[in-house]
Amino acid sequence: MASPFQVQKITTLTGHRDCVYTLERAPESHLFFSAGADGMVVKWDLTQPENGELVAKVSSSVYALKFVPERNWLLIGHNQNSLEVLDLSAKAVVKTIPLPSPWAIFDIQYHVETQTAFLGLGDGTLVKIDLAKLEVQKVVRLAEKSVRTIALHPVKPEMAVGLSDHRILILDSQTLAVKETLEGHTNSVFTVAYSPNGQYLLSGGRDAHLKVWNAAQQYAEHTSIIAHLFTLNHITFSPNGRLFATCSMDKSVKVWDAETFKLLKVIDKARHAGHGTSVNKLFWSAHWNQLVSCSDDRSLAVWALTLK
Repeated sequence: MASPFQVQKITTLTGHRDCVYTLERAPESHLFFSAGADGMVVKWDLTQPENGELVAKVSSSVYALKFVPERNWLLIGHNQNSLEVLDLSAKAVVKTIPLPSPWAIFDIQYHVETQTAFLGLGDGTLVKIDLAKLEVQKVVRLAEKSVRTIALHPVKPEMAVGLSDHRILILDSQTLAVKETLEGHTNSVFTVAYSPNGQYLLSGGRDAHLKVWNAAQQYAEHTSIIAHLFTLNHITFSPNGRLFATCSMDKSVKVWDAETFKLLKVIDKARHAGHGTSVNKLFWSAHWNQLVSCSDDRSLAVWALTLK
């Protein structure tokens, strides 16, 4: 069956000097941030994509960024035993919050109602940060291996945590007590994402499988798909929630139907002048429904997906 979409590469964004690992939203829909192994945090404007603005430079790799809209802060997770809190209005670091572990910060998620941030660290630790007080509130060791990815349920007070020991833990987001343990992946879990209505949890990782768990039925496995040739690095939903995209170490980006979980489109180097190396993260902007990807090839690509 032919894909209902046409894909057009809008532009390639360059300027990073090493692998680009993460993308994050910004105050307006046409803006977003990128960061990676060069320690540079760059703001991009999709209306003027050729000009990136350096907003911060840290001394080590950045794997995770999180925008805090209520305060116009950007949380920067890097490999120097601390979390940087950047005030975007003042263009200055508000606080460097020391962490209990010298390991890398692999993911950061933010809970609006409680003003808390959750950090996943390389030693298997989950750290809860009180952003009102700018201090560590709670530390829980969940595993012997890395906490790679975190997703907050959009409705319930619970969260999913993907681990390098192949498991996914469902936690109470207030107490951090384990409610469910999901064992289906055969290697490290690199990405978890809830559907916008909270019915499903999607997961992927080094085993290249996309798994769908029914969150409304105690996380029973709904389906399992061999989604990529190599590691599945990230999952993100479209702004309207009808589609989601995955990206992989196999250099491709794939677009899926969020209701049927059917593959709709493959974006790769051969067909669309895509990335030449691992695609690490995606950002799906509400600005003209544009999808941004970043890669080990040091570049970002901006894609337009339009119905035929």
